Amino acid sequence: MKNVVVLGSTGSIGTSTVKVADDLPDYIRLLGLSAGNNLELLLEQTRKHHPEAISITDPDKAQVAREALGTSTKVFSGTDGLIQLASLPGADIVLIAIVGTAGLQPALAAIRAGKDIAVASKEILVIAGEIVMNEAQKSGVRVLAVDSEHSAIFQALDGKPTDWVRRLWLTASGGPFRNTPKEEFPNITVERALKHPSWVMGRKITIDSATLFNKGLEMLEARWLFGVGMDRLRVVVHPQSVVHSMVEFIDGSIIAQLSTPDMCLPIQYALTYPERVSNGRVQTNLAKLGSLTFEEPDLERFPALALARKAGEVGGTLPAVLNAANEVAVEAFCNRRITFEQITQTVERTMERHQPVEHPSLEQILATDAWARQQAANL
Repeated sequence: MKNVVVLGSTGSIGTSTVKVADDLPDYIRLLGLSAGNNLELLLEQTRKHHPEAISITDPDKAQVAREALGTSTKVFSGTDGLIQLASLPGADIVLIAIVGTAGLQPALAAIRAGKDIAVASKEILVIAGEIVMNEAQKSGVRVLAVDSEHSAIFQALDGKPTDWVRRLWLTASGGPFRNTPKEEFPNITVERALKHPSWVMGRKITIDSATLFNKGLEMLEARWLFGVGMDRLRVVVHPQSVVHSMVEFIDGSIIAQLSTPDMCLPIQYALTYPERVSNGRVQTNLAKLGSLTFEEPDLERFPALALARKAGEVGGTLPAVLNAANEVAVEAFCNRRITFEQITQTVERTMERHQPVEHPSLEQILATDAWARQQAANL
């Protein structure tokens, strides 16, 4: 039995995690749950799973929750609430599924409290991968992947040394505009960008998949998760989203992990690792799928990949700039203040204005994040 804290239990990854807990009541207990604003769903999850504690961003909503639940469940709020949940003495693993940088402090709190963490929030490793992995090593805890791509690499590596690896291949669906001519990009609407061909996800990650920033962020994440340089990270477009990623070894062998697209599978693997537990939720019929295809990504139409590679090669605070500027630009696009193409342009111009700091402290990273957000907003 694993005692699991889920930070972001009402979002896309969080609700899938609750499904996994429903499937495996003898293996997973939800010890703590947190939500941003969706109090109704958080209360529903709490009444069903009886966690020891919950947290919600708004203190007023936390008070409403206390009145609704009585003394049966501790109720926290704000950033302090996330840190308290992440540090619960009885927790074995903390799954972090909070969009943006809000999961960074709770992740470090969990690590310092001796908890394994399962990372669904890319930003944690993108902006502070060096700090997080060093802290995890010092505390003797595991940082487990929840993204389907990183879970696939983790499963394919299966503990093999990284000096056996020639390349790590991250697969990308190509998003909704894989075949859209560049001249049509100025006319892309928010509604079109939110129609992903393979996955049902939150708004931010869906837009990132349309620009391919999502894959760029995954490259930066993989660099820290697996301890390889950017020169050994590659992206290949795979529209069927059945091959979730691949490891190419130095002898030329390529090992891949395949399944029908369903986030419950990598979530379950992270929470039950190192065991594999029977679950009939994910079924894959290769004959019915018929064929699997692969393409080179078009860097002219999707320059986000090149920007992410540059951020990873330069390192230091530059990945934090890329991440923060992208968050601001995506929000501006969703609010119809900029065009689809201007998302990438905003990120590039913000990166050009930054003087990177090598091996930054957490304070320097957070200061850079704030600086980049202001710069991107001004642009």
